[in-house]
Amino acid sequence: MIQDKQALVRWIDEHQGEMTEFLKKLVQIPSDNPKGDCYPIASLLHRQLGELGFGHTSLLEVDANEVKEAGMISLANVVAKVVFGAGNGARIALNAHGDVVPPGLGWSVDPYGGEVIDGKMFGRGVAVSKSDIAAYTYAVMALKQTQLNRRLEGSIDLAFTFDEETGGELGPKRLLDQQVIKPDQVIAAGFTYSAVNAHNGCLHFEIKVTGKSAHAALPHTGADAIEAGSKILAALYEYRQTLGANISSISGIDSPTLVVGLISGGINTNVVPDECKIRVDRRVIPEEDGNKAEIEFREIVEQAAADMDGIKIEIRKILDAKSFGPVPEDTPLISALAGNWEMIMKNKGSLEINGVPIYADARHFYAADIPTIMFGVGPKVLEEANGHRADENIRLEDLNDAAKILACTLYDLLDDKK
Repeated sequence: MIQDKQALVRWIDEHQGEMTEFLKKLVQIPSDNPKGDCYPIASLLHRQLGELGFGHTSLLEVDANEVKEAGMISLANVVAKVVFGAGNGARIALNAHGDVVPPGLGWSVDPYGGEVIDGKMFGRGVAVSKSDIAAYTYAVMALKQTQLNRRLEGSIDLAFTFDEETGGELGPKRLLDQQVIKPDQVIAAGFTYSAVNAHNGCLHFEIKVTGKSAHAALPHTGADAIEAGSKILAALYEYRQTLGANISSISGIDSPTLVVGLISGGINTNVVPDECKIRVDRRVIPEEDGNKAEIEFREIVEQAAADMDGIKIEIRKILDAKSFGPVPEDTPLISALAGNWEMIMKNKGSLEINGVPIYADARHFYAADIPTIMFGVGPKVLEEANGHRADENIRLEDLNDAAKILACTLYDLLDDKK
């Protein structure tokens, strides 16, 4: 009912200042991953949700050994469940992550300050994706606290996790595997000006080349690991040139990519190097078979230095993030989101549906056969918000609009007739 949606919009407008302060508190808690000391922000968020009236809120600490194996220091997940009516309608999860990449150099403001300048809030993680946590929280609060004419039926889980930067295995995947949440629809962190229905997968490999050290005056008595590594690099860069011919049919996703991101090796200037390590990022478009991409990669690496005596090559897969989507555009979830987007974002056309070349936690829900869409706070493309770069920011207007769109979409999905 239009009157109910107008009431939801008014409530969010009236509480915009509170939502902004909620977000600022999140930005001011460092949650860099790595190093991955994320229990403090989870604990703060758990406390904040309790103060806002979310009675069924859990702080789910993850086993310390599992956290250490994931390369983190501390971790907990925060889940707040809200039931409408008898809870027999849609079961919706809203998932966003509060761990962030380290701030790096080049900031003009304090990366942990949450400073507001010219209608924008600046800070590490404000766009990716602490603002989504704020918008999701206040969208659900609007439904809880607004007097509505229509009776809602169903449930919403606010599922806030803190290991997206290390793969999400102990966050959303764990919540699903342990059936802490059992959604039939999911909205995951995204942007305000488009809904993302697909993203790339990603394979990370470490190539370890082992040779034999020798004095630099007698190089023929050793086996040069860096020389073998250079042959591998040449083969990989040649392979990379072929990937551009495989173009995705999904808007927003181009072709597979390959990047050599890290190289280390050697003992000293006057020693034949006995070891070289190479780290590689291979992005997989949704149309590709990730297993075949891995087999192809391994064959190229193993053959590149096969003719060198005394060289041993080991390939270790560090990350295997599956691609997400594409989710059909005619799903009820996307249809409801698109209709409410047009209502709130007047005179801005239709909501664009597209894919993105990054990978995110949405894939865990998609892998469980749950209809999922990525939508939240921010511009159409990550670069505009300086995501993962200095001076990361979001427009507070986008925060407000996203919360309104989400509240009205959740209203439509919580159908009292089901």
